[in-house]
Amino acid sequence: MILTLAFRNLFHDRIRLAVTLVGILFSIVLVAIQLGMYLGSSRMITSMIERSNSDLWIMTYGAKSFEEGGILLSTRERHQALATPGVKSVVPLVVAFAEWRKPEGGSTRVVLVGTDAEDGALEPWSLVEGTWQDIKSPDAISADDTYFRELGINGIGDTAQIAMGRVKVKALTHRIRSFTQSPYVFTTLSRARSLLGAESDKATYYLVQLEPGADVETVRRELLNRLEGNAEVLTKAEFEDRSLRQWLFRTGAGLALIGGALLGILVGTVIVAQTLYSSTKDHLNEFATLRALGSSSGYIYKVILAQAGLSAGIGYVLGIMISLGILYISRNTPLPLVMTPGLAVALLGLTLFMSAVSAISAIIKVTRIDPATVFNR
Repeated sequence: MILTLAFRNLFHDRIRLAVTLVGILFSIVLVAIQLGMYLGSSRMITSMIERSNSDLWIMTYGAKSFEEGGILLSTRERHQALATPGVKSVVPLVVAFAEWRKPEGGSTRVVLVGTDAEDGALEPWSLVEGTWQDIKSPDAISADDTYFRELGINGIGDTAQIAMGRVKVKALTHRIRSFTQSPYVFTTLSRARSLLGAESDKATYYLVQLEPGADVETVRRELLNRLEGNAEVLTKAEFEDRSLRQWLFRTGAGLALIGGALLGILVGTVIVAQTLYSSTKDHLNEFATLRALGSSSGYIYKVILAQAGLSAGIGYVLGIMISLGILYISRNTPLPLVMTPGLAVALLGLTLFMSAVSAISAIIKVTRIDPATVFNR
């Protein structure tokens, strides 16, 4: 009976119902887009670090993020690390922003990643055309097909210039995107050094792989004691956190996304609260009748909460369908949105909470009903 009354109250005025659903839809879609952008951005920022086969990262002290590694390290740090108990291998990696000069004129900025994939530390993934052997051929690089327009290329075989040398696209990756919107370009370690004009023993990072059973914290402390000069050692998780802080919070991007999500929650709550209050006010006589017939306050409160719950359920289903459609459309863009099962469940809980809070104003109005008013009609 509770659901029946709630359903009839809800659908009695369909224009008001439409307004309620629009409020919930707006809130869900806005929150989903903002948090989806946040999750998508986080994945892009940490993808290179997460994909690396390493336990520890050696870098210049104060390196801000994967793309901003600071001053190049020398081979001395590598030898010191190799002499540390528990260390299995130390693999050099070169990462730097570089100017990409387009074939038809103009230039843009790319993130040049120099790696020797056979060392097993980091290699381009999602290769859709070409192989690592192709990238090892003279002057070869890999580019991502998401950034053809930005790079001014059409695919395999196109040429361009990076920093100090000419390169040729010999392999293509798919959906390896960069939060900085500077495309990742992979090449061999020696070629990256040559393009950047760096010495043959220099590296931006040393990726440390440990012996089986070695304790990460113990090895890190030993490394810090052995390393000389301006170097520090971070675990993979710590480097991911630092990169996230640099790009999402020190630049303000993360706060803007979270602020947009909070705005969506606030607007949705206000719209739903106003609609429920108006609906309850229009049905005061019916609620007074229920009170006069002996219905308890709890029973009436349940009707109002059920009405809010039905609104939330319908609005959530419609909102999540629209959000998934937007996420699908964004999959091939430079900034894809992400929807995880956890986020979907969180949105459902948020919608129910928002509707429950909105129902409070209606419940307060009902508590002031005098059952005797039904006899004065």
